[in-house]
Amino acid sequence: MYEAHHGWLQSWLNKRLSSRDTAADLAQDTFVSVLKHPTDTISAIHEPRAYLTTIAKRILCNYYQRQSLESAYLQALGDLGTAHALSAEDQVILLQTLHDIDQMLGSLPHKTRLAFLLLHLEHMKYAEIASELQVSERTVKRYIASAYEHCLHFML
Repeated sequence: MYEAHHGWLQSWLNKRLSSRDTAADLAQDTFVSVLKHPTDTISAIHEPRAYLTTIAKRILCNYYQRQSLESAYLQALGDLGTAHALSAEDQVILLQTLHDIDQMLGSLPHKTRLAFLLLHLEHMKYAEIASELQVSERTVKRYIASAYEHCLHFML
């Protein structure tokens, strides 16, 4: 599959990106993702290009999300000025932590994620969150408990 479709996939990605190097990296990431599937699953694929495109789109989406997060982080860092400058190592650690948090929260259902963020970032009370999401307070409590459980499993 790699030999037959790598060039095509890289070209497909290159049309969507401004960097040939990034396209090459994401093509490799796509095939690494394919290798994680059982061999019998791969051999049963009738439309390999459609299969590769689906995986590549997911990887491309993750790439754009990470770029957006990095851009927002760098903007916020620039707004702080030199008085609060971090070392390059601390910047990388902080950026990776932000990416991990984004990935962890991004895998939550929409209302659960929103309830969790409203509680922790906006410091809203359960009743206020319930009103905002148009659900009961009991549902908000379930959302928050589910989010905490998800975060715990994600960290383990």
